Amino acid sequence: MFPYLPTSSNDEKEMLKTIGKNSIEDLFENIPKEVRLKKPLNLGSPMSEVELTAHIKKYAKENKSLEELTSFLGAGVYDHYIPSVVKHIISRSEFYTAYTPYQPEISQGTLQAIFEYQTMITNLTGMEVTNASMYDGATACAEAAIMACENTKRKTILVSKTVNPETRKVLKTYMHFRDIQVIEIDDNEGVTDLEKLKAEIGTNTAAVIVQYPNFMGIIEDLQEIEKIIHENKAMLITYVHPIPLGILKSPGEIGADIAVGDGQSLGNGLNFGGPYLGFLATTQKLVRKMPGRIVGQTKDVDGRRAFVLTLQAREQHIRREKATSNICSNHSLNALTAAVYLATMGKKGIKEVAYQCTQKAHYAFSVLTASGKYKPAFNKPFFMEFALKTDVDVDLINKKLLEKGILGGYNLHRDYDKYKNTMLLAFTEKRTKEEIDELKALLEVIE
Repeated sequence: MFPYLPTSSNDEKEMLKTIGKNSIEDLFENIPKEVRLKKPLNLGSPMSEVELTAHIKKYAKENKSLEELTSFLGAGVYDHYIPSVVKHIISRSEFYTAYTPYQPEISQGTLQAIFEYQTMITNLTGMEVTNASMYDGATACAEAAIMACENTKRKTILVSKTVNPETRKVLKTYMHFRDIQVIEIDDNEGVTDLEKLKAEIGTNTAAVIVQYPNFMGIIEDLQEIEKIIHENKAMLITYVHPIPLGILKSPGEIGADIAVGDGQSLGNGLNFGGPYLGFLATTQKLVRKMPGRIVGQTKDVDGRRAFVLTLQAREQHIRREKATSNICSNHSLNALTAAVYLATMGKKGIKEVAYQCTQKAHYAFSVLTASGKYKPAFNKPFFMEFALKTDVDVDLINKKLLEKGILGGYNLHRDYDKYKNTMLLAFTEKRTKEEIDELKALLEVIE
């Protein structure tokens, strides 16, 4: 809760006097009068602390959190269990208030925490090096595409339509202002259409972006895709969900050049849409093309282990025209959250979470399709999300479920014209057999 800081008219006069101004209007004297607002802001009258607290709580109650709802909604953001130790550690003031560690001599704790995060992300993705995190998965994906174009000197990016639609929108925005062409590859029964990929890939293709598991929840055959890409001397960028990597082959094992993704699932809450965390991992060969910051390990003058920011190829540190990116934040608190979560869970814990997700999803698949009212949209291997077809409007289904305290699936028709009345459902380790059975019972009676 932010503190209540009342400002009286006398306080206002004193502040204006201190900065040599006579009125609030004088603060905007450099803005032409014709473009200024001609009336007061519609903020209402001043409130006391009691009144303001009640006012804010009234609006806050209009939201519903996952403490009140059972969520079967995924599509990029997931309701995973977060051990209580995560919040306790990241709420410590030395972490919570730490600024960018420009001065290593007073920032060793922050630098070490980021270094540990980098180490764990490289272990999880099977890549050789990662940066000190990015805004979110979508922007990390766009930055990876820029990396690929810089490295290959090519100007076309192919992206599968099975990549998260929001990520593809961000990608197109970034590429538009760099005059990089983005070509989308259609899906065939929920996975990347390999024939269309072969038809589109060429000598100007810098990289191909594929999601793993993809937006439909399906596990793509990346080994076949990797062959097609590297035969054409392009780069493979995998947009990955980190939790499945506990049991699936890592991007590094598959032969990816760059692995990106959103780290929300790694101990970060849903937070009504953010802030989240983007990770970007790659090979040593591409380390100097990476955006953002990298924390490196070294020794101090006394030979002790020490940490520093290194290879900062961004516009704040080098000549602007030589910069790889102008990204300015590394979301270090979110990265610390991911590091604490990964350290708490360990290899066995991440593997167990992944197993529980896939086991519960497959149980749900069997019971939800048993009656035939809901049919599988695809006949492909999936991790913890799958799509169902129905004769009932998905928005109506979700409205009815919400009345029962359940957050339903994602309506694929919002982004894919051909998938009308198709619902994408997600099942994390938090979902119980009783919750899944209740979902089945409710879905069966919705008409």
